[in-house]
Amino acid sequence: MTQTHPEAWPHRLVVVEGPIGVGKTTLARKIATAVGAESVLEQAEENPFLERFYRNPRAAAFPAQLYFLFQRARQLQELRQQDMFAPIRVGDYLLDKDRLFARITLDDEEYALYEQVYARLSLDAPRPDLVVFLQAPVDVLMERIARRGIRYEKYIERDYLERLIDAYTRFFHQYAASPLLIVNAEAIDPVGDSRDFEELFDTIRRTTRGRHYFNPLKP
Repeated sequence: MTQTHPEAWPHRLVVVEGPIGVGKTTLARKIATAVGAESVLEQAEENPFLERFYRNPRAAAFPAQLYFLFQRARQLQELRQQDMFAPIRVGDYLLDKDRLFARITLDDEEYALYEQVYARLSLDAPRPDLVVFLQAPVDVLMERIARRGIRYEKYIERDYLERLIDAYTRFFHQYAASPLLIVNAEAIDPVGDSRDFEELFDTIRRTTRGRHYFNPLKP
């Protein structure tokens, strides 16, 4: 695997984003290992409402969303308490994704209440030096979700994934807060294929400004 000395790595914070099943957490871990970085990851398995949400979205969307919001707020507080010389970090979520999920899972009244809670938390997330957005069609996501075999994910519905893909696409179409690398993850496997990972890793290392696309041609 690629190994890069931290002094040769231009980013203090890289965030890998994308819909469920696209491989963002595993890729974030691989990048962190390659550069000796600290991982800042979602802990979805800790959310006691998540399986209930996948089984019955209307009944459990609000508590599931609040749990994630408070979880992220706690992680951000812990990061702020660390000194200015904190290590290089690689994360698998943007704070903005919490609102993205909330908007597609909550009804209008729940979302209004969620927004009140969000505002009172006074969240101040660090700005990433680079965001890596992984894209893949819904059929690919469904297949990858089934392959990884997480028990509660078997209840995820195709319609929910389609709405999530659309929400992510619209969000990143307008995103300008950080440099952005948009990755076509349909035909490549940077998690399981070392050559794909090496090529993507090198592109991430070299991307320090602007908006770029990673769409390698496969033989």
